[in-house]
Amino acid sequence: MNYLLTASSFLLATSLLAQSPPSVTPATWKEVGHLKTRDANAIKASTWSIGGETLDRDYTDYQSYRTYLGPLGAKRIRLQGGWSKCEKIKGTYDFAWLDAVIPDAASRGVAPWVELSYGNPIYEGGGEAKLAGHIPTSPEALAAWDNWVRAIVTRYKDQVPEWEIWNEPDLNPTHTGTEIGQFYVRTARIVKAVQPNARLIALGMASVTKLEFLNEFYEVLKKENALHLIDIQTYHGYAHNPDSSYPNIEKMRQLVWRYNPKVVFMQGENGAPSTPKAITIGALRDQDWSELTQAKWDLRRMLGDHGRGISTNLFTISDIHYAAGDHMVGVNTKGLLETNPDKTIKRPKLAYKAAQHVFSLFDDQVELLADVKPTSNQETVNGFAYRYKKSGGSLITLWSKEARPADEYVPRPMTVTVKGQFKTPVFVDLITGKIYEIPKNQYKKSGNEWIFSEMPIPDYPVLIADKSALLL
Repeated sequence: MNYLLTASSFLLATSLLAQSPPSVTPATWKEVGHLKTRDANAIKASTWSIGGETLDRDYTDYQSYRTYLGPLGAKRIRLQGGWSKCEKIKGTYDFAWLDAVIPDAASRGVAPWVELSYGNPIYEGGGEAKLAGHIPTSPEALAAWDNWVRAIVTRYKDQVPEWEIWNEPDLNPTHTGTEIGQFYVRTARIVKAVQPNARLIALGMASVTKLEFLNEFYEVLKKENALHLIDIQTYHGYAHNPDSSYPNIEKMRQLVWRYNPKVVFMQGENGAPSTPKAITIGALRDQDWSELTQAKWDLRRMLGDHGRGISTNLFTISDIHYAAGDHMVGVNTKGLLETNPDKTIKRPKLAYKAAQHVFSLFDDQVELLADVKPTSNQETVNGFAYRYKKSGGSLITLWSKEARPADEYVPRPMTVTVKGQFKTPVFVDLITGKIYEIPKNQYKKSGNEWIFSEMPIPDYPVLIADKSALLL
C-alpha cells in the first residue's frame, strides 16, 4: 500500500512534534517502525464513528474541518438535522446547509448518520433549538415536526442509512421516559414509512444511571408493539475515569435486552477536553485537562468499548463554540482539532493522531477474541485480545485503569500472560504510533500461552502484537 505525504499530513506531522509524550519504553528498547494511518476511503468497514455535532447551530464549521475527515479514518459521522435551522419560515424548508455536508462526507468514505432534533420556537409549543430543550408538545408543533421529519428523510433516504431520534432527552428534568417513548414511536414510524430499510437509533441518553427513565421508555414501546423500531441504543455517560462507566453500562444493557435482545449498543458521544477547567465548558469541565490526558482518555474510551463489543462515536472532530441562549456558552475543547476564534481549524491535537492509529488498525480485518483474556500480575490492568484475520497474528490491548489519565505517569513493569500467535512480538505506543522490538529475554512460550515480563504498561492503551498484524 502506498502512502503519499500530502500538505495536510505534513501539517499534522509538524504540529504534533511539540506535543509528543515521553516514551514509556526503556531507553534500551529498539524502535523498529511506526504505525501507518489510512484514509477512510481505504478502509472497507469498521465500527468507528466521529462526532460532527452542532452544525445545526453553527457552532462548528464543516467546510474548515472536512479535509481532516477522510484522513482521520472513521467510517461514520454523527450529524444533527436541525429542524429549527431547516425551517425558519413555517412550511418552508432550506436544506442547503445539509446538502453541503452529507454528500461531501460520504464522498470521503465517511457515512453520515443523522440525529433528528431539536425543537423549533417558531411554533407555539415547538420546544427549544438547544441542548436540553424540550420536545415539541402542541398539536400544531407536533404536526410540523412530523412534516419536517418526513421531508428530511425523503430528501436523504438514499444517503443516510441511520437516523437517531433526539439527543440527551433525560438532560431536561421535565421530560419523562413515558413522554419520550411516545414521541420516539411517532417519529420512528414516520421514518420507517419513508425509508423502510432505515436503521433507527435511540436514545442518546446523557446518563447511564437513569434506568427508571429508560424502563419507562421501553414500557411505552412494548405497549405500542414498537420494540422492533430500535436497532441501536446510544448513550453518553461521561466519567473522569472512563473505565469506571462499564458496570452501569452493563446494567443498562441487561435492562434493554430484557425487552429486545437484538438491540445493538453504541457509545453515541464521548470524549475528553484538552484544556484546563478555566477554559473548557461541557462535560468533565470540573477537572484540568491537557492534550496528553485528552488523548489518553479518548484511547481508553474507544478501546474499552471495542473490547466489549460496543461501537464508539468519538466526540468530537472540532472544538465547539457554544453561543448565548444555549445550554452553555463558551468553547467545548473536546475536539480532535483545535479551532481559531472564527471556528476555522488551527491545528490537529495529539488525540487526532491517536484516534487515527486506532481507526486505521482496528477495522473489520481485526476480530475480537471474547473468550481470550490477557492476565497480569497487577489487578489494575485492563486487557483485550484480538486476531488479525489475514495472518492470524495476535494483538493485545493493555492499559492501567485505576484512575483518571494523568499528565505524568510512571508505568509499573508487569507480567502479562495470554494465549495467541506471536512470531515476532512487538510493543506499540498508540499515541505516538511507535513500534518497539521486545527484547527476547522478556518473553517466552509456555504450553499454549505466552508470558511477557517487565512490560511497561501506562495509563493509556498500548499493544503487544505480532508484527504481521500491524500496518507498517
